[in-house]
Amino acid sequence: MGIYLDIAQIVISVALVAIILLQGRRGDLGGSVFGGSGSAIYQKRRGLEKTIFQITIGLAVAFFIITLVNVIATG
Repeated sequence: MGIYLDIAQIVISVALVAIILLQGRRGDLGGSVFGGSGSAIYQKRRGLEKTIFQITIGLAVAFFIITLVNVIATG
């Protein structure tokens, strides 16, 4: 069972890194770079941005749970 948890943890971690990198690309040149107020942080997420945000949360929770199960199973 340990090898399956290790593989699941690797897959989830790669997916989590990829989705976080996708999030970072969405507003790099807007807002405060050109003298804006920087209020883009407080805007509501909509559409694809909201979906990516929710996937990020889901992957982070799954990674945490898989890590805990892996530690308990090997301990």
